[in-house]
Amino acid sequence: MTNSQGDGASYADAGVDIEAGDRAVTLMKEWVSKTQRPESVGALGGFAGLFDASRLKGYTRPLLASATDGVGTKVALAQRMDVHDTIGHDLVAMVVDDLVVCGAEPLFMTDYICVGKVVPERVAQIVKGIAEGCVLAGCSLVGGETAEHPGLLGPDEYDVAGAGTGVVEADAVLGPERIRAGDAVVAMASSGLHSNGYSLVRHVVFDRAGWTLERQVPEFGRTLGEELLEPTKIYALDCLELARTSEVHAFSHITGGGLASNLARVVPDALHATVERGTWAPGAVFDVVGGAGNVARAELEKTLNMGVGMIAVVPPSAVDATLETLADRGVDAWVAGEITERGDRGEAVTLTGDYAR
Repeated sequence: MTNSQGDGASYADAGVDIEAGDRAVTLMKEWVSKTQRPESVGALGGFAGLFDASRLKGYTRPLLASATDGVGTKVALAQRMDVHDTIGHDLVAMVVDDLVVCGAEPLFMTDYICVGKVVPERVAQIVKGIAEGCVLAGCSLVGGETAEHPGLLGPDEYDVAGAGTGVVEADAVLGPERIRAGDAVVAMASSGLHSNGYSLVRHVVFDRAGWTLERQVPEFGRTLGEELLEPTKIYALDCLELARTSEVHAFSHITGGGLASNLARVVPDALHATVERGTWAPGAVFDVVGGAGNVARAELEKTLNMGVGMIAVVPPSAVDATLETLADRGVDAWVAGEITERGDRGEAVTLTGDYAR
């Protein structure tokens, strides 16, 4: 039986502010509009995002690729610093750079933002970062969901996730089947920690070292917080250009688990990848985290990217063109190793030597 006296419970009493949600949608529209591709159909606010698939008629056998991801506990740092316009950039990177590994062009993304309390300006800043990341990846942000979960999350807490769809011609799919003995392993530099290993990093710098985010770290030339929030580099368009202009056999996105375990995902059973640590010097953040927590090198390497965010496996004849293309696009890259027959070695990837200084 309904209460007609006006003193009954309401959604707002339970902590959900519908009006704030509507204002958040209004504020984010400006940023979402910047991501539109020619195939984007309709405006933000519908029940589903639309994308014109007639473009796929130009493919002989188009394969759709799908990926979904989040940014882990890096969101906790954004919340502590009250900086919310970069975490969306990280989200896009984690999704689209998984798509591009198989050679797929990212077409569109959707996002999911779960908050303890809808603060329209904060939600709009998160979406701003997602939209800017989509522009860098060449994909459209066609929709998403903002959910308010009072009681589950604190008023200043939130989490983000995203899903992306791309397309690749069936006979152009990249992966283990293309890799051959003699191929070169080309590494592309990361912009820092990217979006993995933050549970270890937070444990080291806060729990063990007792540092604050405002601490000036000479090795970084900025505060600890600024270094830890450095956005993840987005390689999607660089990889697509590489695949278009040169011969690429496989890519590997270096995320959780580190270089060896992610590269192993694309190395065929009969082959082996040797990566020479001496071909690069990891950024200062890796040394600082390792030193502050007395973290063993093996532990760092299975948790953090150690300065490499993406790998391309290419035939020897394509090495020069690969490095030239990446240099032209402002991507720091180098030959870090090679593919050989596995023989009696059990593991797919071996890291050898010591890092350069």
